[in-house]
Amino acid sequence: MTNPTHPGVVAWSGHNPGIYLKNDPDGEWTGLATFFRIDYSPFGMGRGVLLLDRPAVAAGLPEVCNVMISDNEALARYLMDGFFSKFAAFKVSPGTAAVTHLALTRCRSAGDSRSRYQEIITSSELEVVMTWEGLGTPYAVDMPAEKGPTGRHEMYSLFLDAEQASVTVNGRALEGKVAYRGFDGGRKRSAFLAFSETWVEMPASGG
Repeated sequence: MTNPTHPGVVAWSGHNPGIYLKNDPDGEWTGLATFFRIDYSPFGMGRGVLLLDRPAVAAGLPEVCNVMISDNEALARYLMDGFFSKFAAFKVSPGTAAVTHLALTRCRSAGDSRSRYQEIITSSELEVVMTWEGLGTPYAVDMPAEKGPTGRHEMYSLFLDAEQASVTVNGRALEGKVAYRGFDGGRKRSAFLAFSETWVEMPASGG
């Protein structure tokens, strides 16, 4: 009988939905946001959002609203350094390396993952609202390490793509609309729910 236990080390597990926006389908990203609610990591549990209001600008507050809001800054930096900064849309965006870290004061979910869903994240000065609409049929992903953004981790997750999505900061909408992103050699919508997401570091091969 095959051993059902994965031999790798769990890096983190939780939820990691995203909204990536463009004005021009063939142009640069105009707004990026990835939410996280982590159930396990080496730095404990945590919630937050990585938001790039101006992805092409290598600056944070007060110049532009490129921020990381979280209730566990050590976890947020771990996710940024080892994972989020390697995601394709964030990797090419100068704003990723310049984010300002802010403390989360409140976080809640609203809606239903079968139709319209929201994550609302607040700091002392900002309220970020992420909204996904027109959610499609769920599908499961088993991404091997060699195809993933880190090159070291297998990733397992449940995905639901969204036809429309928006991100607002204190009521102001980020520029752009849902486009397409590269995914495993193909294309998927650039707004999606990613639930029960687990990243597992593959064991080093013997030689």
